[in-house]
Amino acid sequence: MGTKKNFVLDTNVILHDYKCIENFQENDIYLPIAVLEELDKFKKGSDQLNYNAREFIRELDRITSDDLALKGASLGIGKGTLYIVTDEKEQRKVKVAFPERIPDHRILSCALIVAEEKPEMKTILVTKDINLRMKARALGIHVEDYITDKVVDIDLFRNAQETFEDVDADLIDQIYSSHDGIDASLLDFSERLEPNACFILKSARNSVLARYNPFTQKIKKVEKGSNYGIVPRNAEQSFAFDVLNDPDIKLVGITGKAGTGKTLLALASALKQAELYKQVLLARPIVSLANKDIGFLPGTEKEKVAPYMQPLFDNLNVIKSQFTAGSAEIRQIDDMQKNNQLVIEALAFIRGRSLSETFCIIDEAQNLTPHEIKTIVTRTGEGTKMVFTGDIQQIDSPYLDAQSNGLAYMVDRMKGQELFAHINLVKGERSQLAELASDLL
Repeated sequence: MGTKKNFVLDTNVILHDYKCIENFQENDIYLPIAVLEELDKFKKGSDQLNYNAREFIRELDRITSDDLALKGASLGIGKGTLYIVTDEKEQRKVKVAFPERIPDHRILSCALIVAEEKPEMKTILVTKDINLRMKARALGIHVEDYITDKVVDIDLFRNAQETFEDVDADLIDQIYSSHDGIDASLLDFSERLEPNACFILKSARNSVLARYNPFTQKIKKVEKGSNYGIVPRNAEQSFAFDVLNDPDIKLVGITGKAGTGKTLLALASALKQAELYKQVLLARPIVSLANKDIGFLPGTEKEKVAPYMQPLFDNLNVIKSQFTAGSAEIRQIDDMQKNNQLVIEALAFIRGRSLSETFCIIDEAQNLTPHEIKTIVTRTGEGTKMVFTGDIQQIDSPYLDAQSNGLAYMVDRMKGQELFAHINLVKGERSQLAELASDLL
């Protein structure tokens, strides 16, 4: 146990993780009254932020009592105390630097008030707002990001799957000739292999794409087959098809920069396996850009979300373009859409549902919080496969980054589990220009 500290929480920390107050060990927590006012504005609505606001307020009501102002509220054995700061005295340092009286500046004043009243303890403002952190540092306020659910090592999102050199050529021959693969123990590095790890084995005269199957404990060749007309163009795409087509793997994370084929591969695999599932469901979070909210768009709910779902329809059209007009494959896709066996919709519309016997693809998952990812995965029923795709370097949410987004969090926490596989796509296949722009711009 270290030196006890005081933590002042910003609203976005609570909206990011409504259970955040459980994660500060023995330290005391201070909530500015401005935070409660902001939470009140988020109570109504069906989005995850609204749910988080409601849940936090309920928890606050449960642990507090009438003498909150005097004694605070105990957070439990071995934990600190929660206080509500009602002192609205505007600090001169804040007023001079930032004369506009907005919630962010009131929170800065609160942090200074707590620091003055408790000079013997270090006071730290915790916020996921980068700009507010800059303002706090300018005023000499100790400030931190909320790092409880941050991923420390993100190298696995930068590199392709591993390549092992100088492997015995005879072992590679055995992998080619054996339908079931070879025992993993025959490879010197078998103890390093995580469940469903994909890699390239090379010798002086041959090589093979392979995957470690944790259920059979064998190393098996990865086939370069096509899925619904889509043929893998590189090793990583072959690995992606292999784990996507394996019914034993119930959770898949596919990461990579724009143009690597994340969503297209997932959709092609889902269509190939459509007969194994009652429904193929594609969803993506609606992240409004340029301050345009979905409410400003005309039409019904489906018409409102259509512009946001267009990238998913574009991938579906790419698959359709592999076949001639009127072909059996195109008729099957059209029939699936008519019968609601193939559904494309906004992620908000599947919240609260139980997903059974569904091949579920969540696109742009890097824009989800860790709690949102957990909420979705815990909706998984029997016979369902969940696939999350996204680029952790292309985040539209102002309070998430490459280390704190839900996709990175899920991959980090799930690695090593037999039901999970992660493939990182490196090479862009959209076009030579797209690949050049992704690397240089």
